[in-house]
Amino acid sequence: MILVTGASGQLGRLVIHSLLEKTDASHIIAAVRNPDSVKDLAEKGVQVRHADYAQPDTLVSAFAGVEKLLLISSSEVGQRTPQHTNVINAAKEAGVSLIAYTSILQAVSSPLALAAEHIETEKRLAESDVPYVLLRNGWYSENYTANIGMALEHGAVLGSAGEGKFSTASRVDYAEAAAVVLTSDNQAGKVYELAGDNAFTLTEYASAISKESGTTVVYQNLPETEYAQVLTQVGLPEGLATILANSDIGASKGGLFNDSKTLSTLIGRPTTSIEDSIKAAL
Repeated sequence: MILVTGASGQLGRLVIHSLLEKTDASHIIAAVRNPDSVKDLAEKGVQVRHADYAQPDTLVSAFAGVEKLLLISSSEVGQRTPQHTNVINAAKEAGVSLIAYTSILQAVSSPLALAAEHIETEKRLAESDVPYVLLRNGWYSENYTANIGMALEHGAVLGSAGEGKFSTASRVDYAEAAAVVLTSDNQAGKVYELAGDNAFTLTEYASAISKESGTTVVYQNLPETEYAQVLTQVGLPEGLATILANSDIGASKGGLFNDSKTLSTLIGRPTTSIEDSIKAAL
């Protein structure tokens, strides 16, 4: 049995769909806070169980009979370490044979503030005695393409990354990689640095939007604090805005660049190009 936490989320749902192409639905469990949110998966034969990272009592029962578990990192930045620890402890108690964890690219050396909770989770995994594999995911292309409408409206992509390079891939790419690992043998102890095949700067990203849309879009580089202020002005919580601005600074230092092509090797095909992701968003 393979269990996917956060199965109603953007990545989790895609992992389930990829798993359905590789194994029978009866071998897949979708763990979610709200079972009603994945009725479509239940209709495909996927077993649905209630599980909440913040409620340890729900986790041990949800993990009963599970051989492999995908721990998708919590979306609640600042609460990730205790929530992930709850999952790891419950997996150990339930006798799970393998935990796959979605960490961050080059976690140990990453200059991004976001890496701190991932590093702590990796430490908790190492201390747990539960076999584990690390899926250190790079940036999702959708982190940028989701905001193409705003870029077109204002004629600009904003950021603080300077000429830093982003080795992004689509969520589908990362989801497929997770499914490959979960359905393969001898994964314990492996660390996968996962990133897109072709990197780009935000200047190049803006140029690609211009080319695909026919509307001129330029990249405007801002100081970190100013970029964070802009993000709060468009409605993001202050904490999230600060983290995103810091992530751009981290990218300027190489934190989101990786040319190993580990991801494309794992999934057996080239990763989705930023141009194709832009076309899909348009």
